[in-house]
Amino acid sequence: MKSILLGAALVVAAPVAAQEPALPAGMKLDRVVLVMRHGVRPPTKATPMPAGTASAPWPSWSVKPGYLTEHGRAGVALLGTDDRARWIQAGVLPRSGCTKVRIVADSDERTIETARAYAAALAPGCPIAIEAKPQDEPDPLFSPLDQPGVAFDPATARAAVLSEAGGEGGIAAEEARLRPLLTRLDTILCAPVTPSCGVSHLPSGLAPVEPGKRPKLTGALDRASTAAQILLLEYAEGKSMAEVGWGRATPADIGRIAEFHATEFRLLARPHYIAKANLALLTPLIADALTAEKGPVVTMISGHDTNVANLGGLLDLHWQVPRLAADDPLPGGAIIFERLVNTKGQRYVRALYRSQTLDQLRSLAPGAGYVAVLPVPGCGAVCPESKFVALLKR
Repeated sequence: MKSILLGAALVVAAPVAAQEPALPAGMKLDRVVLVMRHGVRPPTKATPMPAGTASAPWPSWSVKPGYLTEHGRAGVALLGTDDRARWIQAGVLPRSGCTKVRIVADSDERTIETARAYAAALAPGCPIAIEAKPQDEPDPLFSPLDQPGVAFDPATARAAVLSEAGGEGGIAAEEARLRPLLTRLDTILCAPVTPSCGVSHLPSGLAPVEPGKRPKLTGALDRASTAAQILLLEYAEGKSMAEVGWGRATPADIGRIAEFHATEFRLLARPHYIAKANLALLTPLIADALTAEKGPVVTMISGHDTNVANLGGLLDLHWQVPRLAADDPLPGGAIIFERLVNTKGQRYVRALYRSQTLDQLRSLAPGAGYVAVLPVPGCGAVCPESKFVALLKR
């Protein structure tokens, strides 16, 4: 396992942004592993959505499609600073001197740059090597479905999605449930609303699942998830409200329509069969990082919302950032695993979800963020290390 020594740095004097839940009595924190979504980015395509989705051109961004913005970089730096302060307080990071940290990133620009921004804030002034493949070279660690030895059967994956949706008619039922939000989204996208503009006129479905490819929705729910995420990113980037949804979206709208993104990930990323397959190469890394006798005290994995949602589904973990849908992975949000040790030397694992709030993402304001303990079904709030690893690998 690769790791790097962090040099001495001054103790961070800034206030802790999120109150760490109290440790169980008689236990100390001695290791942390986090799987984190990258920071705020623009849409990943130069033409964000197909023609006819919106009635006006989409707002411009200051960086290339899919790249981490400077605003996003600043938000990630705040997270690194706040995590550092909490872990110094908990005793897992030293107030000065050196310790071992490992940072692994997917090969997209946004994940590599998120890792760099986080590392610089976690250890100010210390050069930290980021483990990543060359930019834009596919990394099987984060997308392993086409790799030898990774079990992924398209028919089983399809059945898992439909089971989560409630059966063959479940996708249509999800669309019907979200019809009021689809109507509101069309109002934001189109002025005036016409039959040929927006997303709600396209019937929702599940595309044929291809070997080596993650399942994908089609129609209204697919496009609504993309549109809602773009609007959330516009808001999180700090764009003026005249630009966010062409001035037709309110902050409350941004939170409500995020339900489309959460629904997509509940159906496509959280089912256990799909989550296990897409995490096939990451779960051994997580397990080793938690259990190795002399491993790094912090291991940070810089990935995507899909990776976070997969991990939540694999272990049936649930969270809800205020004003957003349940289990929606925000930019910079992370599932954190803490290794705890009691006075007898026995090891346990606790899971948390940590993120900035939506307004913190937008304003870059310090203060209380969101940190919640995530009980692990079959184990509880604190899980013996061996049992947790078994659940992770089941």
